[in-house]
Amino acid sequence: MNVIVKGALAAGALLVIAAGLRAGLRENGDTASPSPSTGAGRKQTLTVAAASDLKFALDELLEEFRARHPGAEVQVTYGSSGNFLAQLGNGAPFDVFLSADVAYPRKLAEQGLVAGDVFLYAVGRLVVWVPKDSPLPVEQRGLEALREPAARRIAIANPQHAPYGLAAEAALKGQGVYDAVKDKLVLGENIAQTAQFVQSGAADAGIIALALALAPAMKDQGRAWEVPLDAYPRLEQGGAILKHAKEPALAQAFRDHLLGPEGTALLKRYGFSLPKE
Repeated sequence: MNVIVKGALAAGALLVIAAGLRAGLRENGDTASPSPSTGAGRKQTLTVAAASDLKFALDELLEEFRARHPGAEVQVTYGSSGNFLAQLGNGAPFDVFLSADVAYPRKLAEQGLVAGDVFLYAVGRLVVWVPKDSPLPVEQRGLEALREPAARRIAIANPQHAPYGLAAEAALKGQGVYDAVKDKLVLGENIAQTAQFVQSGAADAGIIALALALAPAMKDQGRAWEVPLDAYPRLEQGGAILKHAKEPALAQAFRDHLLGPEGTALLKRYGFSLPKE
């Protein structure tokens, strides 16, 4: 039976993230309350709901964006795209939605909740990640290594609302491994919490976003094997500016920066492919 970790354990996981990942893998429990960025006295506030695989890349991008817009504050909440879809459909107060699955902002567009066009910004990639001292030979055996007894608990994001979890499940099934490991699966609320489970030792292995595996704190602590792109549905990530955005001009400037040369170069450095590649 799959284990969905929530409640007190999920709250504890947030503390481990803050302590264990120096880059500050900070989660907000997939709620619709943005976490404030630093910078008092700024007049404009841009609120962004972002897929948690973007945490490290987006934090770096925001340093550049704030430098160009010193009068603006940017508040970002990271979580699972499926949960954000439900919240935004119910009027959650965000200006921009960056989803790990472009299908979600497209659904919002169908409901008349999007201003302008839905845009593609990246293609996500999956890896199997284990701690450095793990006995699991993921580099040699890939997903097959998860069959071994040392893989007692395997973390994936919850496929019910996390695109990376759905992709991980598809990869396990497509490679004929799912039936052998399904009772070992531990489900994180989003891909960042899933990565934290393995990083903290709560799971022996995880199928996580390459973008998180490449973050300095995780890259230095573990080993990764990239899941072939043809093993799971293409993770086309997309976004939209919400129709009720309070700062539409600032939201447009943020979108342009993300899709511009600096934004796309940064996304590539964190392991994302670009939509046209």
